[in-house]
Amino acid sequence: MKNSEQANERLQHCGFPSKLVLGLAAVCAFTLGPVATASARTKSYPEPFAITQSGAVLGSTVNGVDEFLGIPYAQPPVGPLRWLPPKAFRMFTGGTFEAKQFGSECTQPGPTGSEDCLFLNVYSPTGSEPGNAVEQAEDETAAASKKSSGLPVMVWIHGGGLTSGGGDLYDPTPLVNQGVIAVTINYRLGVLGFLAQSGLDAEHHESGNYGFMDQQLALKWVQKNIKAFGGNPKEVTILGESAGGQSIYCNLASPTAKHLFRGAIAESGSYTEFQGYFDFIVTLATAETSGTALVPSGDSVATSVGCSSQTSACLRAVSADTLVAVEAGVLYPFVDGKLLTRTPMAAFTSGKFNRVPVISGTNHDEYRYFVAGEYDLAGNPIQTSAEYADAVAALWGTFLDMEVLELYPYASYPSGDLALAASGTDGVFSCPARNADQELSKFVTTYAYEFNDENAPPGTIAGVTFPLGAFHAAELQYLFIITGDSFTFTADQQLLSDAMISYWTQFAKTGNPNSADEPAWPPYSTSTDEFQSLVPPTPMPETNFNTFHMCSSFWDTIP
Repeated sequence: MKNSEQANERLQHCGFPSKLVLGLAAVCAFTLGPVATASARTKSYPEPFAITQSGAVLGSTVNGVDEFLGIPYAQPPVGPLRWLPPKAFRMFTGGTFEAKQFGSECTQPGPTGSEDCLFLNVYSPTGSEPGNAVEQAEDETAAASKKSSGLPVMVWIHGGGLTSGGGDLYDPTPLVNQGVIAVTINYRLGVLGFLAQSGLDAEHHESGNYGFMDQQLALKWVQKNIKAFGGNPKEVTILGESAGGQSIYCNLASPTAKHLFRGAIAESGSYTEFQGYFDFIVTLATAETSGTALVPSGDSVATSVGCSSQTSACLRAVSADTLVAVEAGVLYPFVDGKLLTRTPMAAFTSGKFNRVPVISGTNHDEYRYFVAGEYDLAGNPIQTSAEYADAVAALWGTFLDMEVLELYPYASYPSGDLALAASGTDGVFSCPARNADQELSKFVTTYAYEFNDENAPPGTIAGVTFPLGAFHAAELQYLFIITGDSFTFTADQQLLSDAMISYWTQFAKTGNPNSADEPAWPPYSTSTDEFQSLVPPTPMPETNFNTFHMCSSFWDTIP
């Protein structure tokens, strides 16, 4: 990207609003699996339980939802397995697994988490798991018939700049209550999950995008095991926000993700793609030796941790905490030649991607989140025109700063913070996402939205001189119960939450968000350029997205 390195820091907390409120601060071998499963079915287990290919998992029931937490889907990627494609988990010791507490999040800044982190969590409506139904079925035909249907499945991929976060932070009970099964996953983060380095890549295995390899192995686990929880493997929708939304776009573009899902929902995932002035997603060869303006090369990372020899043996001997300490605040995927054979933009433009229905959208005031963190909460609110000019130069560099100052003049906004946030929202999120919508909609049914609750909780927080508006990640609390957040909705906001949950789950059920219960949401078309405005209390069509965010008039004209 032709911008300052400081832009990298603005994305490092992508993922969940609680961070802002706090200060922004598997599958066993085929020869063993059927035997283990058959043996498990002869036993009695307390409900809820499910029989997977690794053995029986024993869950718990909370508020009408059966929870199966911390299920390992891959072998721990530690020691000699660090920076290798993930290997499916084998058998549970003793044939059973107590799935009643979350597994560790993956290693991330703090430092916190663990390399032994490839766990997933399954949430299903109470009694939906056919582990019990198989026992009660009158014959094998009846059992097979029951298992061949099942509930639609929603697999959540968390955000966090590909450097932080975890599946445990998102309780999908509001979605599950509408008759779906939800799965939340962990995947390797930081340089442990995304690293192109000459010594590792010389080992001749699939390289670079280890975190995405984890995501896809988790999706394969779902294909092979979700029937045991009452789910239908033919009706899987993937969804994610921020870096999770970027992950959705990348899985859409990935040949190795073919047939792993039938629908996709990308929330605020456009920040590294879909505009000519973004060039963060590079080839392995470039990332190994040159890096990008925002992320150092893999070889320089190796040197910084004492491995100037560039050998994989040296790197695997370095502690995880040491590696986290030298990584960039936000990381990006690579065009590796297998998982990603081209950038998402190139894939969507060419039509060579996994063609499934898509929901894609952004929030009206995305960038206020990042301005709050970098300026106000750091004790440096933008209070003068000179400070604003410096902030614009820091964000957009000399490549664009004068034009941005002209189009987003300091005098036209209540504060310099809000002026900077307006350009960041438009140029980093809104207009790139619209470009993705335009390319996708040429080949698949695409539903475009903008989240527009200007009073989304918390609204304002101590130390921030401006309202947060519909900030980055604000929509998540309308879909999930977020760990660490306890905001109260107004009656109108609750109606919006109900509508969004209906749209998302109806899409998972049918590939179309529409139902008789909510306002109609037409597919996106370049001819109408219409978005669904997710505004309380009732969503409605929005036709001024392009003009408000200055897409065609400015951002789309930049080479």
